[in-house]
Amino acid sequence: MRRITTTSREPLFDTVTTRQIETLAQAHLPEHTLMDRAGLAVARLAAAIAPHARTIWVACGPGNNGGDGLRAAAYLAQWKRQGRGDGLVHLTHAMGTNPDPARLPADSRHAMAQAQAAGVLFHAEPPTQADLVIDALLGLGARRPPEGQIGQWLHGMTTGRAPVLAVDLPTGLDADTGSWSGPELSAGGPVRHTLSLLTLKPGLFTADGRDAAGILWFDDLGVPAPDNCGPRAWLSPAVEWHPGRLHRSHKGTQGDVVVIGGQHVGVDGAGMIGAGILAARAALTSGAGRVYLAQLGETLPWDPVFPELMMRSPDRLMRSQGLESGSVVCGCGGGEAVTALLPAVISRSHRLVLDADALNAVAADPALHRRLRARHELGQVTVITPHPLEAARLLNSDTATVMADRLAAAECLAERLGVICVLKGSGTVIAAPGQIPFINASGNPRLATAGTGDVLAGMLGAALAGTDGSDALAQVRAAVARHGALADHWTDATLTAGRLALAISR
Repeated sequence: MRRITTTSREPLFDTVTTRQIETLAQAHLPEHTLMDRAGLAVARLAAAIAPHARTIWVACGPGNNGGDGLRAAAYLAQWKRQGRGDGLVHLTHAMGTNPDPARLPADSRHAMAQAQAAGVLFHAEPPTQADLVIDALLGLGARRPPEGQIGQWLHGMTTGRAPVLAVDLPTGLDADTGSWSGPELSAGGPVRHTLSLLTLKPGLFTADGRDAAGILWFDDLGVPAPDNCGPRAWLSPAVEWHPGRLHRSHKGTQGDVVVIGGQHVGVDGAGMIGAGILAARAALTSGAGRVYLAQLGETLPWDPVFPELMMRSPDRLMRSQGLESGSVVCGCGGGEAVTALLPAVISRSHRLVLDADALNAVAADPALHRRLRARHELGQVTVITPHPLEAARLLNSDTATVMADRLAAAECLAERLGVICVLKGSGTVIAAPGQIPFINASGNPRLATAGTGDVLAGMLGAALAGTDGSDALAQVRAAVARHGALADHWTDATLTAGRLALAISR
């Protein structure tokens, strides 16, 4: 058993593949072995989380997830009887105080017999107070929102004060998508732990998964995944970043970044100059040799904080070879003014990052869709960085549909447009045509503030600068991971996008 952190690179398996791995393992192991191992792992983690618990509430459902809970309860009761543990095991079962073994799966029948032999008492209602709750209600096979008594118990443990340890999956969480159908989660709710068993599931890391799972642990139950069972996605770790430069390097060898965005308020009354500046500053502090900033409308003559930024008018930029030679970041705060430039930007840029208003313009124009697809066929690198609403516009869908399956949405955009899609949000998804997608492990709610996406766009531009694009997916993953890691290591009370851009170089 081990804790999963932001430094872990892990294969993530969907429900279908997890079932295949489970079936293969059961065919080669003695009967009930997997459930015995699962129950022991849950009991050990429970004892570590709450070593002095006076009352442990084990809430069991009617399936094999409940069987894991029954087996854990038996171990905890045995340890107490042997003087190796404290506390009362208070067990409730969805089938009542005297479940009919014939209605239980075979492994769960075995687990129930073990619990009864260990002296575990079945109760009709949860305890009035618990020091730890073990959620073994619904697991991998759940297909409907928790209802009835199970729904009531889930509400009680979600809104209570006792720490919660979920067995394999938090009840109410979809293993494949991270969609949550349980009670509303609160930042001030109980401490949550999840022990994922046999495999790690994608839904634990994206959408509502991180909030529902809390502190995540993993035990493969001694069953490594077979080579013929491929992952649905990869967990992409945050890694230490050490820029390497030869001694003979100069600004030209480090690559150029061209930022096009930051609409002036005089264009249509909506000023977003700061977005372009944030992206340009982030590109510079991420190691780009030169950064050119083309603002839209009236422009600032220079940036007093970063005088190294070189200002260009859009007309001057379009007459130069900057689009072809550098990596281009387009759309940050671009407003409607960026739309007229997009056909040329898409056609001429060899390495391109499209963000914000550029994505909205693409969503509204099928011709720009075709231009993006043509870039892929020419071997040019395009990265798009939508948030869920922008992704929905690009897919002619809605935000709820995107959030219902973030992996599928990112993959669809990547394939349809021929791009690397960075679908932002909790558990940012990185997808590329024909590749297994990645879920970024780093980042936290500190990034939920205006402008941090512009900083990410600038970092991506710098990651692609000075390269031939042959390893673009790895460079994009590293930049996204580093962006999140900055927030994970943030020590001040407030994170703003401007401070984030300044912190990159540190």
